[in-house]
Amino acid sequence: MLRVIRFSALALLLIVTGLWGYAWVRKSPQETLGESFAGLLVGVFGQQQAVPSAGGGMQLPPGLTLGGPFRLTDHTGRAVTEQDFAGRWLLVYFGFTYCPDVCPTELGTIAAALDALGAEGEQVTPLLITIDPQRDTPEQLANYVTLFHPRLIGLTGTAEQIQEVARRYRVYYARVNNPDLRDYTMDHSAFIYLTGPDARVRALFRPETPPEAIAAAVQAQLRAARARS
Repeated sequence: MLRVIRFSALALLLIVTGLWGYAWVRKSPQETLGESFAGLLVGVFGQQQAVPSAGGGMQLPPGLTLGGPFRLTDHTGRAVTEQDFAGRWLLVYFGFTYCPDVCPTELGTIAAALDALGAEGEQVTPLLITIDPQRDTPEQLANYVTLFHPRLIGLTGTAEQIQEVARRYRVYYARVNNPDLRDYTMDHSAFIYLTGPDARVRALFRPETPPEAIAAAVQAQLRAARARS
């Protein structure tokens, strides 16, 4: 039995190492290694191709679920769970306020997508969940979210709470210490998640997806939900 366990552990290590190496080879100039690796993992777990009518959103196949319960603190200092957003559609992004370029770009994309939706955008709540809870206090998030959209909600928590919600969304993140910088930074995947009223992810959007494509995907989901009701 011990030999089997050792062999399985070695096989898993070789698989992960191989995937990491392949992620390094396949990543685009705009992606970090973490983003490329996260995208590869999603593909390995069965991600489908983009649905044309969804304007570029990537739907999840049956049997693969992302999202779910969480306990966090919003930028006003209020404790919240997924139940506080029950019945709402969400556009969720995992990032951090000290992010130099990718996070502001993607949050700006979310804001532009909501504006493009017009009145339908009122049905969608944008969320920023920090992957840097050490620095991103509610006060820090409160000053940050107003820069992007008046309805953007910032969420933080303990390190354990952030680990749990990131696990449920299969978000990659890691602290990076750079000797050339005075402070650390964070490497992380940069997908935007469209979450349905049941707190489950309905579609993913890769970094640099145009806001018009996200708006079209959200609109398609909203109309499909109305048709089913």
